[in-house]
Amino acid sequence: METYLILATLAVVTLWFIFTYNRFIRLRRFKDEAWSGISVQLKRRHDLAPNLLSLVKRYAAHEKELLEAISRQRGDLTGNTRDVAQNERDYAGILGRVFALAEAYPELKANENFLSLQQTLAEIEEQLQLARRYFNGTVRDLNIRVESFPSLIVARIFAFKTGDFFELEDPNDAAVPRMDV
Repeated sequence: METYLILATLAVVTLWFIFTYNRFIRLRRFKDEAWSGISVQLKRRHDLAPNLLSLVKRYAAHEKELLEAISRQRGDLTGNTRDVAQNERDYAGILGRVFALAEAYPELKANENFLSLQQTLAEIEEQLQLARRYFNGTVRDLNIRVESFPSLIVARIFAFKTGDFFELEDPNDAAVPRMDV
């Protein structure tokens, strides 16, 4: 009878171990999928820049410094979460300067293409916010599992690590760059 009890306990522990390991793998894949969603939206936002630049260049040829800054800022979307988040904070600031520049050029501000680009950017920012929320929720679930007992045993054995959230230091960075029309 003791042998069956030992075997049953071993079977339960083994099944728990397998279940917990597979849950970590699933959470890691969800996190990768969520990061992919953020990357897609960031790429869409960065791909919008050339159109915005060519339109603004026609109206504001002497704003060379700003136009060069936005061209340079179309940065790398790979790397760790903190670096990408910092790059995107900088990029959002530059986009805000572009829309502020439109205030000095009423004909640009009224341009149909410019308004369309601004609307597209607003849609991208909304999708980016949703992707960011999904990513952070997935990271939260993974972090809880990595740090909670008894699953932290499996996490330590297989070197599962907590993830970084895609955070904005300044809540104003989450706002879509706007201009009054």
